[in-house]
Amino acid sequence: MTLVALLYVYINIIHAFYRGKIKKANKMRRSALFIVLLIVVFSSCEHKPKEVDRPKIVIGLVIDQMRWDYLYRYADMYGKEGFKRLIKHGYNCQNTSVNYMPANTAPGHTCIYTGSVPSIHGISGNNWIDNLTGDGVYCVDDKNVHQVGDKSGAASFSPANMLTTTITDELRLATNQKSRVYGVAIKDRGAILPAGHLANAAYWYTDKTGTFTTSTYYPNQNPAWLQAFNKRKAGDSMVKLGWKMLLSPDKYDQSTVDANNYEKAFKGEKAPVFPHVFDSLGDTDRYAILKSLPAGNTYSIMMAKACIEGEHLGMTNGVTDFMALSLSSTDYIGHQFAPNSIEMEDCYLRLDQDIAELLRWLDGRYGKGGYLLFMTADHGGAHNASYLSDLDIPAGVTYVNMAADLNAYLKVQFGADSIVRGIVNYQVFMNYAQIGKTDYEVWEVKRSIMEWLNKRPEVSYTIDMNDMDKTPLPQPIHSMAVNGYNKKRSGEIQIILNPGWYDNGGKTTGMTHGSWNPYDTHIPLIWYGWHIPKGETNSPVDMTDISATLAALLHIQAPNGCIGKPIPALTEKHKEEHK
Repeated sequence: MTLVALLYVYINIIHAFYRGKIKKANKMRRSALFIVLLIVVFSSCEHKPKEVDRPKIVIGLVIDQMRWDYLYRYADMYGKEGFKRLIKHGYNCQNTSVNYMPANTAPGHTCIYTGSVPSIHGISGNNWIDNLTGDGVYCVDDKNVHQVGDKSGAASFSPANMLTTTITDELRLATNQKSRVYGVAIKDRGAILPAGHLANAAYWYTDKTGTFTTSTYYPNQNPAWLQAFNKRKAGDSMVKLGWKMLLSPDKYDQSTVDANNYEKAFKGEKAPVFPHVFDSLGDTDRYAILKSLPAGNTYSIMMAKACIEGEHLGMTNGVTDFMALSLSSTDYIGHQFAPNSIEMEDCYLRLDQDIAELLRWLDGRYGKGGYLLFMTADHGGAHNASYLSDLDIPAGVTYVNMAADLNAYLKVQFGADSIVRGIVNYQVFMNYAQIGKTDYEVWEVKRSIMEWLNKRPEVSYTIDMNDMDKTPLPQPIHSMAVNGYNKKRSGEIQIILNPGWYDNGGKTTGMTHGSWNPYDTHIPLIWYGWHIPKGETNSPVDMTDISATLAALLHIQAPNGCIGKPIPALTEKHKEEHK
């Protein structure tokens, strides 16, 4: 019975009392009945189901390779409406960490959106070796789909390799797929994995054509708005403008001098110094360079806006939509120029402006408080090893032929070729078929591999992932190794290098990431907008907690492999507001 009906009954009974129609009821019985009726009415009010309160849209903003300290390193030069607005008016989780290895793009984006770790969600790296088949695998490879509009029929990409649901999948499931979900990024993996299995579409940039594209895993035709966006060729126009410093050179006091030995030049350049000019490059080279310019971030945000407008996201009453936006160019710039470059500083000053413009645009479209935005990173990044060495800080780069030299050593020991399939993600993948041709057991081969590796000066630990107790590992290395180990998709031996060391394919310029160390795993996390209180916390937060918190805020089920926990300060405040 509805509240209105109960009130109607109550009024009529009281009216009957006072007209004397219930003549036998004495005063006490009337009072008792009155009290009972009040209890029924107010109980009905108290237990009436409330409409689920959700924002119009969720914006997941992942900044690829953003170290946590970039929030503060360049703060003096940031404007008031970008990063500073998020920090001042949002909730800043200052002590957020990646809680697994390797700290790379694909597992990072997957962890953010699944609340899970490679051991469970299966995205054990950007690339890995399948231990069952011996084949190399790229994280979003899918032989059963092809790129929309590609008449060659070449294989393309999908989320098929991801073994769990995402928070975006769960939003679709919770609303009977009425919520709409889109992913946008320069990188295919940065768009596909966050958008999930049930996404309406994921769009990524292809440097063959300088446009955004998708695969036949999603609808087999590009919508009209995307065709119009691609025809503008705005990204190509941005590259033709080149890359000049945003400010005068004397303002960049958080960077090394422009001309140094730690950076790699763009194609066609004699040296990696400003201004970067690309007039002499052909179309394909220009398209590729966009990925490594701040303009790549600007172009990605333009694409996300076009998608939101074209699909009318956040405009359906009572249904929450989701835009998973990843900015990939920060990662490309980091790999090429390293954290202490003027290019990196300039990149973040420009990104600050881009974020300010995005927030203004969202305010105008949805109103302040009408959208929920979280900003985080998939991983951080190391300083250039040569730069650290020049400052007398221990650091270095492992040599590129380590796997080949290890196989040569093992052949002498055991008489078989290619016992090691490869070293990927700081993990040794073993060839069990080759070991089976010898007279030795797998444990004997592993022991020999670990002895060889442990003699390397840059190696801190080697871990037999099937017998971890034999290696005295401090936390958090132990739990991060366990969380990152997927038996079918990870190497059985995990290599832990000394701090400051990394594998960069033999290159001494630029930098990379992937280790357990804070420079790779301490990431920003700021919540902003819809029902988000102002404040900050230095309490530990794991990357896996992001999806768990979103699930709690949106009142939906957590992803099916989620091991994270909701962040109390956000969910308790939300609960108080809805009492």
